[in-house]
Amino acid sequence: MWRLRNDSSGLAEPRVLIRVFVPPGELDKSIDFYERLQGTAADARFAFAAAGLELATVGAFLIIAGDDAAIRPFRATVGTLLVDDVRPYYERLVAEGAEIVFPLQDVPTGAGFNARHPDGTVVEYVHHRPSPDGR
Repeated sequence: MWRLRNDSSGLAEPRVLIRVFVPPGELDKSIDFYERLQGTAADARFAFAAAGLELATVGAFLIIAGDDAAIRPFRATVGTLLVDDVRPYYERLVAEGAEIVFPLQDVPTGAGFNARHPDGTVVEYVHHRPSPDGR
């Protein structure tokens, strides 16, 4: 796992990530494409072993690699919001009547959850924090 910026607590506003799903073995090819497209380098790559996925972020894109069965539970989520702290978002969404689809939990990059907004849109909210070894 590596991240260029391993702590999102200083974000002034959320970073919106468009989800791209690719089959196993296609992550490097996809990273190369999105780096060329945006003229920027990937700033994170990590495994989400519990879900059978490998992920990378390149500019405005979150690339998710896995087989059909591993990706299926994540396809309904339209995007990811990388935020300074997920807890205030969690509290506001619950207060507004959103359905929590995946509970607030530790994830490989920090903490996150998925919520279905009152209009039906499913969004992942995540914040990044350094791992014990500094990544």
